[in-house]
Amino acid sequence: MGPVSTLEELFASPGEPWQRLSPNYRSMRRLTSVIGIGVVFLAGALVVGLAVGLWWLAGVIVVVGAAILIARWIVVGRNWASWGYLEREEDLYITHGVLFRTMVTVPYGRMQLVEVRSTPLQRAYGLATVQLVTASAATDAAIPGLLPDEAARLRDRLSELGEARASGL
Repeated sequence: MGPVSTLEELFASPGEPWQRLSPNYRSMRRLTSVIGIGVVFLAGALVVGLAVGLWWLAGVIVVVGAAILIARWIVVGRNWASWGYLEREEDLYITHGVLFRTMVTVPYGRMQLVEVRSTPLQRAYGLATVQLVTASAATDAAIPGLLPDEAARLRDRLSELGEARASGL
């Protein structure tokens, strides 16, 4: 089992524990899943039932939609739990993903811009996203699902560290 432990170590927190996203982010993602899947499958079932009269098929569509919704509910929970970030002395680590795992290291000196944004749905849940723009577009990173105080603190700290590290260039 050597390779598995090596992979686990590759995505492990480098020292301190990961800072996690707000549980409101998980709730928001689950709500959008319920609405999206519910509308598509219930509308499909109603069309099949009312227009064609195949109520048995409409029932099958509802059951399939419910199964997909249950699976999505679980996936959203696991995905939410996979998100983490860690501020270190010289860089910021961000990790996420269950099936396709990702860990990004953003050196403070490479950051050019730190944005905070929030969609109407995020605002309804009291959330914001911190977007990091770096010298290389390939290493841009975002941390969604932050409470406003944490987003503002992170924005200010990352901006300050970015300026301090970039001034030596």
